[in-house]
Amino acid sequence: MITLKNTANAWNTVNFNQIFKDELRSIDHHLLPLQKGLSFSSYVSNDAISPVIIICSDNQDSLTINANIFYTGIIAGCSCADDPSPQDLQNECCELTFKINLNNGDTEVELV
Repeated sequence: MITLKNTANAWNTVNFNQIFKDELRSIDHHLLPLQKGLSFSSYVSNDAISPVIIICSDNQDSLTINANIFYTGIIAGCSCADDPSPQDLQNECCELTFKINLNNGDTEVELV
């Protein structure tokens, strides 16, 4: 499970967008369902992600954020020891929904 405690605490503040983006960039992005969102490549690279918030809404106990996540995937060769082709990076984007518990920051993430 992912915990976005700083994002939960920053809800309805001026710095909310930046805090969400910074906190999301700081977690291991392999915890996100990015692999399922690949369209043009085979594997998610280790390069940084770039989130863009689409919409946010809240109720009493939770916050829902829909965000586009821009990242890179790898188009891998045959992975043979003598394969001369370099790994090729491909830009990828997918939409994720983050459901954040406002009390403790526990977060569920789903691919849209």
